[in-house]
Amino acid sequence: MSKLTKNQKSVADKVEAGKAYTLKEASKLVKEITTTKFDASLDIDVRLGVDPRKANQMVRGVVSLPNGTGKVTRVLALCTPDQEEAAKAAGADYVGLDEYIDKIKGGWTDVDVIITMPSCMGKVGPLGRVLGPRGLMPNPKSGTVTMDVAKAVKEVKQGKIDFKVDKAGIIHTSIGKISMTADQIYGNAKEFISTVIKLKPAAAKGTYIKSIFLSSTMSKGIKIDPKSVESL
Repeated sequence: MSKLTKNQKSVADKVEAGKAYTLKEASKLVKEITTTKFDASLDIDVRLGVDPRKANQMVRGVVSLPNGTGKVTRVLALCTPDQEEAAKAAGADYVGLDEYIDKIKGGWTDVDVIITMPSCMGKVGPLGRVLGPRGLMPNPKSGTVTMDVAKAVKEVKQGKIDFKVDKAGIIHTSIGKISMTADQIYGNAKEFISTVIKLKPAAAKGTYIKSIFLSSTMSKGIKIDPKSVESL
């Protein structure tokens, strides 16, 4: 058996096995147990009591994180010429249409979010085979297909993220960076969890929030008591 490093030993002492922490406690503890030299991503996993195979139990939504994502989000706005200047002013990194459609067809996907307009979906739709597997395909439900491209760009730049439950009934997403303060981490986690709670499907029976874990890149997961977030 390999020996634990000093950092691993200190982390093991701080997280009690089997203990479920409150969200506020976990937000502070995750910083204490993260020993990476880089600015690690902050991840949250929420296991839901839903059956994602049934359309009336699919949980999907968007949330604007009050303290941002902590990272630079590269945004491509695929829009008509009359929307280009507004999209650029809102902070879009790339703006255009046909030239970027051709670049994507050639394999270029060096962006984090793509925002487009309903009138452009005829050209964007065929890119589904390239964009879909990378999670880049614009979707009205996530607010990335909209008439107000500039507003959507601004929201994404300020910390808007979209999420959905996977086949196993788990929502996994990043809600910030470990360099954030404990209060900022708590604020983002609270906003995310409260949004998930509001999206509870009417068809979901029994316990909705089954488990929640907060972690950073390469850190141990911290179990959060679901009861501590019921009133968020």
